[in-house]
Amino acid sequence: MTSPRRSSEVSWSSYRESIGDRSGLFEGLTDTWAIERALYLGSYVDLSPSVAIPAVTYVDVDRRATRFFADEQRVAAELHGRARPGAATEVKYLDADFTAALAVEERSVDLIISLFTGPCWDGCERYLRADGLFLANASHGDASLAALDSRLTLVAAVTHRDGAYRWNTHDLDRYLVPKKPANATAEAIRASGRGVAYTRPAFAYLFRYEPAPAPARD
Repeated sequence: MTSPRRSSEVSWSSYRESIGDRSGLFEGLTDTWAIERALYLGSYVDLSPSVAIPAVTYVDVDRRATRFFADEQRVAAELHGRARPGAATEVKYLDADFTAALAVEERSVDLIISLFTGPCWDGCERYLRADGLFLANASHGDASLAALDSRLTLVAAVTHRDGAYRWNTHDLDRYLVPKKPANATAEAIRASGRGVAYTRPAFAYLFRYEPAPAPARD
């Protein structure tokens, strides 16, 4: 007789009870932007991107997440009946520290996700294709650092209210305006480990990546 699962084992369904269901966030994202491949840094067991995106690579070092993703049947069962047609065709997991090099091909993903992750852009920019998208929030400083990078342009702000996500693509100049401009420096953000407080906050921000052109050869 098979022993029942221990109550201490994590699952996406139990995790949703604590953070809410982010599926609508990614459904709204893919309704507007074409995304085939995504990289989710510090994902824990949040499978919500796979509800709408065909191929997602999840990255974390948490042992509970590693055990969860190792059970491929369990992951498939959690997504069954929730993923859109064409989504969740490829679900990968890397038990890895994103501050070191990852087993991900450079310029191969359409979207990098950083939600409550911590500064990752500098080390992981290499994986995002030109004109790709970076989704981040300001909790641990990622969106605040992204706002200072001239290669990134804000294309949408996401608000979250009553369980629903709303994508705003208009009047974006009202977002990412610091309450205290003196604190909006890369040095201050990294030193504090926190994002900048903005006059008009959002749940998350979507940036488009436009890398600087390579220097011309003689």
